Amino acid sequence: MKSSAMRDLMALTERPEVISLAGGWPDTSTFPPDSYAALMSSVASRSCARALQYGPTEGLAVVKRCVADVMRREGMEIDVDEVLVTTGGQQVIDLVCKTLLDPGDVVVCEAPTYPGAVPTFCAYEADVVQVTMDRDGMRTGELEATLEELERAGRRPKFIYTVPTFHNPAGVTMSLERRRELVRIASERELLVLEDNPYGLLRYEGSPLPTLRSLDDEFVIYASTFSKILSPGVRLGWAVAPGPVLEKMNIGKQSSDLCSSSISQYFVSAYFDSGPWEDYVRSLIEIYRRRRDVMLDALADQFPREAEWTHPQGGLFIWATLPDYIDTTDLLARALDEQVAFVPGRAAFLDGRGGSSMRLNFSGVGEDQIREGVQRLGEVVREQVALYGTLTGEHAVLTPAQLEVASREAEAEAHAQPEREPEQLGNVLRLPRKRA
Repeated sequence: MKSSAMRDLMALTERPEVISLAGGWPDTSTFPPDSYAALMSSVASRSCARALQYGPTEGLAVVKRCVADVMRREGMEIDVDEVLVTTGGQQVIDLVCKTLLDPGDVVVCEAPTYPGAVPTFCAYEADVVQVTMDRDGMRTGELEATLEELERAGRRPKFIYTVPTFHNPAGVTMSLERRRELVRIASERELLVLEDNPYGLLRYEGSPLPTLRSLDDEFVIYASTFSKILSPGVRLGWAVAPGPVLEKMNIGKQSSDLCSSSISQYFVSAYFDSGPWEDYVRSLIEIYRRRRDVMLDALADQFPREAEWTHPQGGLFIWATLPDYIDTTDLLARALDEQVAFVPGRAAFLDGRGGSSMRLNFSGVGEDQIREGVQRLGEVVREQVALYGTLTGEHAVLTPAQLEVASREAEAEAHAQPEREPEQLGNVLRLPRKRA
């Protein structure tokens, strides 16, 4: 078993001085406390005994109807009997692995992949093969070549794992053409696809694309969660899968936790009954869009020009890649000294790649903290760039903001120099100092 990079960093969030850009956190401070109190009061008055009792492993019917409502919003019509309510979206990944994998079985996923999936694949001793991504998501041509190579070796993957919409951690979205290619490949080869879609409703620009499940409901296992559109604290997610697979996942869940929290399920049901749930999601979209833009601007100001980063159309993450001579695992230790945290890129790979990349979250902290956090990161990165320049004689090109900082530092240093005595200067006219 392997530790999760995000979980390891979670304790830092308890320290108020640390600006955490590491977690996949929605901003739960946006949920009105009086609404929470009213909803819990409703659960207590209407469903107290049932909320405190065990429930069916597959989930309460009232919550399954909420799931169907959310999926309808993303263009999918489902039968509630196809739904398995889980303890967060993370449990879906665990149950799929438990259901399908024996030690040594092949799983195909993107490179990078969701860092929270990595420990799960490792725990079930999967042989994970990663297919590279670009701005349009997983390269389906490379996927097909990889599958052919595995077939020649007599190996058949148990499933393909993908986060096609607002990818975690890469922030990119799989194009429509590649979505169709992926489901075609899966259908022709009769391979299951696990589509992880927690962020699909958090779109800030562009037009929605069909989910993989809406393109093929025969081979796609669909996973999502209430964590990003309501609250991660309720710990409720769901899976929609082909009948035989869902039946085995249900059995696997029975041995894991018997059932998901009844209190949480009745809370979600009361929330959906209280009014249009989409209104709250729209308010989140406006908040997160502004925070995304603030982080993109801050990165342009603070990071060196050799750095690159994605421009996500939605979701919670930006994937930044620094010059290849900077190792972000080492950089994290230095960043923590400056009270700022991020997820190092290697956490999203199983073969050591991602050493110069990092995942940055913009939803969990306010705009001022984003600016300050990226500024602190920029200072640490500049240290590394300067050290590299000292060791190699190569010098990076600075951004305008970095030039401004360097100018101010040079001016301050000049002012700090002791001035010569007046008699040494003679008849020299003192002029105002010009800024560099």
